[in-house]
Amino acid sequence: MSLINILILIAAALVIRLTFPGKLRRWALLVASVLAIFWLQPALSIRRLDFWFPTATLGLVFLCWGLTAEKDQLKDRRNWLAAGLAVGTVLLIAGTRFISLEGVVTPTRPPQFYLVVAALLVTVGLMTVITRFLKPTRAVLNVGILVLLLLFLILKNPMLSALASTGLRQLTSQDISLAQASELSWLGFSYLAFRLIHTLIDRLNGRLKEIKLGEYLIYTIFFPAFLSGPLDRLQRFRKDLDTPQKLTADELRLSGKRLAVGLFRKFILADTLAFIAISETNAAQAKSAGWLWLLLAAYSFQLYFDFAGYTDIAIGAGLLLGFHLPENFNQPYRQPNLTLFWNNWHMTLTQWIRGYFFNPLTRSLRKGRKLSAPTIIFITQMSTMLLIALWHGITLNFIIWGVWHGLGLFIHNRLNALASPKMASMKEEKPWLGTVFKVSGVLLTFLFVTLGWVWFALPTTTSALSTFAGLFGKS
Repeated sequence: MSLINILILIAAALVIRLTFPGKLRRWALLVASVLAIFWLQPALSIRRLDFWFPTATLGLVFLCWGLTAEKDQLKDRRNWLAAGLAVGTVLLIAGTRFISLEGVVTPTRPPQFYLVVAALLVTVGLMTVITRFLKPTRAVLNVGILVLLLLFLILKNPMLSALASTGLRQLTSQDISLAQASELSWLGFSYLAFRLIHTLIDRLNGRLKEIKLGEYLIYTIFFPAFLSGPLDRLQRFRKDLDTPQKLTADELRLSGKRLAVGLFRKFILADTLAFIAISETNAAQAKSAGWLWLLLAAYSFQLYFDFAGYTDIAIGAGLLLGFHLPENFNQPYRQPNLTLFWNNWHMTLTQWIRGYFFNPLTRSLRKGRKLSAPTIIFITQMSTMLLIALWHGITLNFIIWGVWHGLGLFIHNRLNALASPKMASMKEEKPWLGTVFKVSGVLLTFLFVTLGWVWFALPTTTSALSTFAGLFGKS
């Protein structure tokens, strides 16, 4: 997102809060969020795909709501009002093809109007049929989760994305020789999928009761957090949605401070560091190990300031709208061990993984299986980090990055179990050792995490291994 995009979204948030009081705020949020997902979607080389991806986003939200809803919810007029507002907004956007507004509302000209109408009618029809005839049973909800994971697999795996790109090019009569994975850039899908899966799992486990379509739509495509999170829980989000308040001076001050910090982190610190952060080109041009270490350290901080900056902006814009989004970072590079690093880096993702994968897997392994505690810890930590890695992309380098952190967490766990009693007694005898242990822990953790970013930042295993060799003077 550019600075102009962000400033426009911040202004929109302020206008909505000041202009639409009480319950009108939710309808304004719904329309604004639908507009935002079309407006922010970048142009794609496959014809009209930059319009169909946001439309598919809404389609998935409609269908997943249908999977979670009881059939009597179709009688609630508020659900149909929400559907009508979302569909009407898409139709207005599609109508801009007649007045040449491409590049203003959508990156390219929308498809033919009758195709959009047909797609929306099919979507609403499917939602109605699903809600009316399919009960939210375990089997039905699991099918919904599997469909989302299949889409995730296609989008995150370069080979499958390239195959899908070829198929779409054939469908649109475009040159298939130009097909490439990067053409399937579906804006916000990673966070959308996690939000939808969260609601399906919670509905499956009885933690999510009746939810209105309007609330569901706003939660899943909430424009301040749609692109980069943080990942909120629907149960917490709807509390802010259901209790609209007037904008207070304190909220305005806190929001302004958070937005200023976020803009500074993203557009001053991160964008400046990006010029020297490690990349395949920069790594190949580095003349010495010292320069490579500098490039790698720059990448560590560039990644943090970029991501944390976007989070600050999302939280600040959320405050303008009356939403208290969860924190995502808490000084991760100042943590004395790898476990604490992951407890403070992208916290909403790690909490999501912990709640919906790590804890259930741990309970499952403990039941009826004669596995030792270290074995269970190894399996759960390794699989958890592999899952986080695959969320970023299904490539060999991301898999190695996941293994890197999975092994690091396991080794730390085992060393901590063995050394903690001895270290505690040593600190009692010599209190100054506590400071030494903490400082050395921070430095070692930062070094381990920073070396791991080599796998994350570089596109191929060959370039990563070459960079490792250069870092230690072996090139």
